[in-house]
Amino acid sequence: MKKYYIFAFSISWVIMVLASLYAVRFGAEYFQITLAGVMFVPMLSVILSGGSLKGMGWKPVFKGRMKYWLIAWFLPGLLVIPGAALFFLLFPGSLDFTGSMLIAQGGQEVLDALKAQGLSYPMYLAVTAVQCLIYIPLINMIPACGEESAWRGYMTPYLKKKYGRDKGLVLSGLIWGVWHWPLIILAGYEYGTQYFGAPVLGPMLFCLITVSLGILMDYVYERTQCIWVPAIMHGSFNAWATFPGAMLNPAFIRFSILGPAPVGILSALPLIIFSFMILKRKGRMV
Repeated sequence: MKKYYIFAFSISWVIMVLASLYAVRFGAEYFQITLAGVMFVPMLSVILSGGSLKGMGWKPVFKGRMKYWLIAWFLPGLLVIPGAALFFLLFPGSLDFTGSMLIAQGGQEVLDALKAQGLSYPMYLAVTAVQCLIYIPLINMIPACGEESAWRGYMTPYLKKKYGRDKGLVLSGLIWGVWHWPLIILAGYEYGTQYFGAPVLGPMLFCLITVSLGILMDYVYERTQCIWVPAIMHGSFNAWATFPGAMLNPAFIRFSILGPAPVGILSALPLIIFSFMILKRKGRMV
């Protein structure tokens, strides 16, 4: 397992540091493609360290397990939306349906392009929400499996066996969170660089998020023994994670440590509370 950690962190961190340093020079598209690519490094690290990817449940099975596929697909949205609503409720001036965030990130021409297609910004948000419900989790599932085969399929079972279920799950989530640290610290991944408590609070909070998510992903994996199920939950969460930010007034970007994305202190509360309820109840969700 030590070799796995060395490969997973050394290769990933080199790529993350280089991507962060050159993000401005090569643009956001280069950065996003690099992020998708680095998600396969944990899987590669299993192979390089002499581990096996066999027996993780690569053949999808639906009979008798369909409810867990549905939980994996739709639960992230059911947790993200209330968390974002809580943030917008507490900061009413932060909710914006004019597209100001889109303009701040891509320029007025991006919003003009939507209008040229006959889409108002509220219509664009509605279309995006439908996409998050229907097919984006399926697309995101592919790179997510590069992580999940390693975190949930390979590493977590080892940690649970060695340290017990609860400690193993927490440790697994912490390792997963720390793996992201170069992106958070150098590139402002998830929180930006101007939030309160930067650059320390973001990486620490993100570990709480990954512990919480890891508990839910392990839950669906345990009950299906199919690695695609936690992968689709991972993909669904990534799809919904960017949606609340599209409704954020750019003037509130410094509050990103609080929300509205599901990695903020306030907006992550539904996820954190629900996950640790599952942990306390020994995994009994339904």
